[in-house]
Amino acid sequence: MPPVAKKRSRTANAKSDERPGTSRYAVEAQIGHLLRRAHQRHCAIFAESMPDDLTPQQFAALAMIGQLGTVSQNELGRRTAMDPATIQGVVKRLGGRKLVKSGPDTADRRRHVWQLTAAGKRILNRIVPAAADISAATLEPLTASERRNLLKLLIKIG
Repeated sequence: MPPVAKKRSRTANAKSDERPGTSRYAVEAQIGHLLRRAHQRHCAIFAESMPDDLTPQQFAALAMIGQLGTVSQNELGRRTAMDPATIQGVVKRLGGRKLVKSGPDTADRRRHVWQLTAAGKRILNRIVPAAADISAATLEPLTASERRNLLKLLIKIG
């Protein structure tokens, strides 16, 4: 006669589900993983397509300065979602390339603001169409309606 299998209790099943490799948590279905993969896709398209050897962070800072005209480093960091150390390095590199310059704020001489140089304006005007193409290529697998919805949802959770 074959041995009788013991009936496992719910507690035993719960404990086995907690062991590594037995969880029902699927990493590939989680928001963080999916956002990271989408970001990796976007960065690959950006690197392939962006002229003038700019990083996504450098482009974001350059475009935001172009949009605002003049902006403090602190506000530029907030508007581009970069921490103080990152934005400091970004504007330093852009300044080294003579694309941006800093000077005193006319309203508050204690504060410094960043603005585009003539070379920065020329490059920005030349690369904005490439940036629009990069965004379109990133969203290419989606329908127009899906693109609008995705952007609305990302704004909502961001």
